[in-house]
Amino acid sequence: MVHSEDSNIIFRVKGILEFICQLDNSNEAQSQSTISKSFQGLCSKVSSKNLVFTVCNSTLLIWPNTSFQSGVESLTEASACGDILQYIETDDSRSKKSSKKKDKKHSGPTVVNMKLLFEVTEPASNEAPSLYRVTGQQHYVRMPLPLDCVLSVPTDKSLATVCKGLVEALSKQVSDMEEVVLRYRKGSSLLVPQPFHFELPNAAGLTTVIYPAGVADSQLQTVREDLHRKFKLPGDRPFLRRANVFHFPDEVYKDGYLRNPHAHLNPPNVEDAKLYLVQGVYSYHHYMQDHVDDDGWGCAYRSLQTICSWFQQQGYVQTAVPTHTQIQQALVDVGDKEPRFVGSRQWIGSFEVQAVLNQLLGVTSKIMFVSHGSELVTKGRELANHFQTEGTPVMIGGGVLAHTILGVIWSENTGQIRFLILDPHYTGVEDLQTIIDKGWCGWKGPEFWDQNAYYNLCLPQRPKTI
Repeated sequence: MVHSEDSNIIFRVKGILEFICQLDNSNEAQSQSTISKSFQGLCSKVSSKNLVFTVCNSTLLIWPNTSFQSGVESLTEASACGDILQYIETDDSRSKKSSKKKDKKHSGPTVVNMKLLFEVTEPASNEAPSLYRVTGQQHYVRMPLPLDCVLSVPTDKSLATVCKGLVEALSKQVSDMEEVVLRYRKGSSLLVPQPFHFELPNAAGLTTVIYPAGVADSQLQTVREDLHRKFKLPGDRPFLRRANVFHFPDEVYKDGYLRNPHAHLNPPNVEDAKLYLVQGVYSYHHYMQDHVDDDGWGCAYRSLQTICSWFQQQGYVQTAVPTHTQIQQALVDVGDKEPRFVGSRQWIGSFEVQAVLNQLLGVTSKIMFVSHGSELVTKGRELANHFQTEGTPVMIGGGVLAHTILGVIWSENTGQIRFLILDPHYTGVEDLQTIIDKGWCGWKGPEFWDQNAYYNLCLPQRPKTI
């Protein structure tokens, strides 16, 4: 469980339902009816008294369809759902670091994880078993359905309301899975339906969409177009690709990179100013990662990797973040560098970053130039407009240093500005607290820049696609 001060709790139930049926390949209508009847049986199972929720990291068992029963006498159907938190063991491993002064923001909403179980023992029946024989060829199908339902509710909502909402969500998800299975069925070949949760703009709670396993995002364009219309989403950027899936705060990123360290900062107090930030998720790439010793020459490479991670995690591209060697080879391929450049320790700048983004990702960029660092204070309007419309990280190179700009706070009336900087020159481990405390990700004033050096800024542009 991950707990925050938010007034809402996300209840998440996960489990496997086994889909079983026998298909008559010679009768299309009969096969479709058989599939639907099997799904109807699963819906009935979810609504049965045998359904049990077990609360992770606790001894709690809840029977949601039996006039609400739990394994704890003090928890009743009238109890506030927030009361369940006191029975769940919390992860104390992060308590020390999370209490430090500068880690001012919590890690996300409170999530209560539950598992889906069924009682398998029932009173003996007096009915005799029925046997029947089927002649002719039939195809036996057995497929696991990975149920994953979420419900976001205020902490004062009753447990009875939560249980009812979760059971309804489970039943709806089974029905949605039936629709996907039938839509993508080819004879007796069925694709496993997989649920994905998305946090959409202006939506209350999370939105769950079922996609068929094995079907690439590129083949689901028309599905997403329908969903964008249904949820009234903009038609120029992805919201419902698999890469856009909501990341639950209790799930660890397997690649080891930190995501969005700036989210743990509070903006500075600048009078009459507005905040303009990068939109979406990126990974923090810096010196000495990936077993590459690039200390002193690889800062622009790392800034480029951070930008590439943004396009990857927003679903624009599915290619991996390029290595130093792949970046160098891309510059050779476009004719910008000689073949001997590959494997070297030579610097790159904003123009090379622009070329690589175009070559490897098909992303175009604008270049902004200032002849002196002191002029960056006058670029508030352009940077604010970039973060408001494009929302991508910006690479800036000047002198012998490169940085990533993640946002600005800027006053249109006074011209005051602060820059949110992600510094690729960090050489330590992925310790969020150190990175925040030491300013490797932090707000900087105009004096941060070399006042006499010229700077080029690479401003990547979003592709207009969903």
